[in-house]
Amino acid sequence: MANAAQVQRMSRLMIKTLRDDPADAETASHKLLVRAGYVRRTSAGIWTWLPLGKKVLENVSRVVREEMDAIGGQEVLLPALLPKEPYEASGRWEEYGDLLFRLKDRKGADYLLGPTHEEIFTLTVKDQCTSYKDLPVILYQIQTKYRDEARPRSGVLRGREFQMKDSYSFDTTDEGLAESYALHRAAYRRIFERLGLDYRVVSAVSGAMGGSASEEFLAPAAAGEDTFVDCPACDYAANTEAVTTKVEPVDGSAHGPLEELDTPDTPTIETLAAHLGVPAGATLKNLLVKVDGEIVGVGVPGDREVDLGKLGEHLAPATVELVTAEDFTDRPDLVRGYVGPQGLAGKSFRFLADPRIAQGTAWITGANKPGMHAKNVVVGRDFEVDEYLDVVVVEPGDPCPKCGAGLRIDRAIEIGHIFQLGRKYADAFELDVLGQNGKPSRVTMGSYGIGVSRAVAALAEQTHDESGLCWPREIAPADVHVVAAGKAKQTELALEVGEQLGAAGLRVLVDDRAGVSPGVKFTDAELLGVPTIVVAGRRAAEGVVEVKDRRTGEREELTVEEAVARLGA
Repeated sequence: MANAAQVQRMSRLMIKTLRDDPADAETASHKLLVRAGYVRRTSAGIWTWLPLGKKVLENVSRVVREEMDAIGGQEVLLPALLPKEPYEASGRWEEYGDLLFRLKDRKGADYLLGPTHEEIFTLTVKDQCTSYKDLPVILYQIQTKYRDEARPRSGVLRGREFQMKDSYSFDTTDEGLAESYALHRAAYRRIFERLGLDYRVVSAVSGAMGGSASEEFLAPAAAGEDTFVDCPACDYAANTEAVTTKVEPVDGSAHGPLEELDTPDTPTIETLAAHLGVPAGATLKNLLVKVDGEIVGVGVPGDREVDLGKLGEHLAPATVELVTAEDFTDRPDLVRGYVGPQGLAGKSFRFLADPRIAQGTAWITGANKPGMHAKNVVVGRDFEVDEYLDVVVVEPGDPCPKCGAGLRIDRAIEIGHIFQLGRKYADAFELDVLGQNGKPSRVTMGSYGIGVSRAVAALAEQTHDESGLCWPREIAPADVHVVAAGKAKQTELALEVGEQLGAAGLRVLVDDRAGVSPGVKFTDAELLGVPTIVVAGRRAAEGVVEVKDRRTGEREELTVEEAVARLGA
């Protein structure tokens, strides 16, 4: 008799499929995971994983565990409820802002629900490892994380509670960190290939995580919230926030002298360009922002927009916000709609600029007088840039930083992120071990995350078709879905086939539900997305079943013995 764990009868399975999409669902994964009975919404951004969904989630976790163990990772489980003090020491109690779930215990002490665990892992290693002989070490966990998203949406793609694998490497040298990083990078490739995900590895920014080197693993999908670029002529790929621009300085000596122009009622780039009959790209757009309360100018070409996300990443952990009309009250030198860096940059305020505002280039910009602009305003002659930052919104066709070809832009779901943290957290918590020379040696760290629950949604987005889900075998809730078309003989054969397939080592889902029409059963089989569907139908009395490949739709009639032999091989 087959192992009962290998054969699941739908007559005993808690499952309720839906014919219609949820009213609030926008993405395919949200619609199909709910309709197929894999998940149910508990609250905004909080989801219950039902029996079939839990199987898929656990299969993803199993693949992750196997590959993490293969590189020497050791699994632990840290608490989700964490004290405030470690996050205060690292600065992230403030940096995370409203994303943190904060609470107090009955004694008034502050706690948080962990969004990620660098601090606690650092303290754990500090407690357990005292000598260089104890390192290197890789620790990981698969655990529930919490982030108070302002707009949780897209089902389990962006929740307030989610499953994540986070691992951390601890080394005594930068060379050791680079090796640990490479081990994780290779392991992540194996994980996503085993899961059946189409993915890209792209350069990224570190954000609140800190550190230096950083790469994202992105699954291209229309529902993705990340945008990335890739180059059709070389292997360059990057998150749009990490794209860099190289512009060489030019000789500005040929430009004429600065000349002020009477330009009434032209406070915007559009009105200025129309008034002067010049392209918007000939003008200098000066966006004013407040950085920790200080007014700062950001210059970009007039035909480009400032990417506030990129700007915030560059200036983190400082708070960046747009100026308001009230902010001009105390700054009469800043004329709203007519601001120019000449006479101001480096004196009254800091002026940051995109690399396209290169040394020696000339621009039309505000003259710091109402209704006036200036032309032939040359970088390096009439004003200086305090700091260059890549801050424009990337557009299709922008030059590849590596080879110069035009870049392509696509949307994707972030499924993994790896960081070389360096010594940020080791410094915060004085994580030292006794070195080979008998002196304290500061440890260097890496941090590596995979969105386990997000990977389920990403797979649903990439692999579904018009009939429903279409899981890769590695993570499907079953290998074979056996459907009894209705009559007693067909149900008897379906159960027999299920037993034999289970005995052959396959995971089997048998639809033996009484009182459910064949049409509903067939529709549910397509919706649930198990890789192989076996139908005990019109030829059941002859011991013949139909075997269907869920993805390709290919069908073949086989005897029970032939079906078991082929599927169990």
